[in-house]
Amino acid sequence: MSRCAAARWWAELALPVAGLMSLRSFEDVGHDLERLRAAEREMGCLLAEPFLQLAFLALPVIPHLKITDMGLVDVDRFELIAA
Repeated sequence: MSRCAAARWWAELALPVAGLMSLRSFEDVGHDLERLRAAEREMGCLLAEPFLQLAFLALPVIPHLKITDMGLVDVDRFELIAA
């Protein structure tokens, strides 16, 4: 996860293991996550957990419609929804 706006790099949290996990220590990952959250707040984000909410959007196992790299999916029928 990262945040870049107006050609300025604000913060980054690398999750190289399946895009979900890191091999770094819990403390290092926690520090980067706090920097990422601070960058979002500085840019005006009012959500308490903006990255957690984004993560759930992409999970195709949570009912009923989800966004994946393939497009919008009807999870109940396991079908892509035509654009």
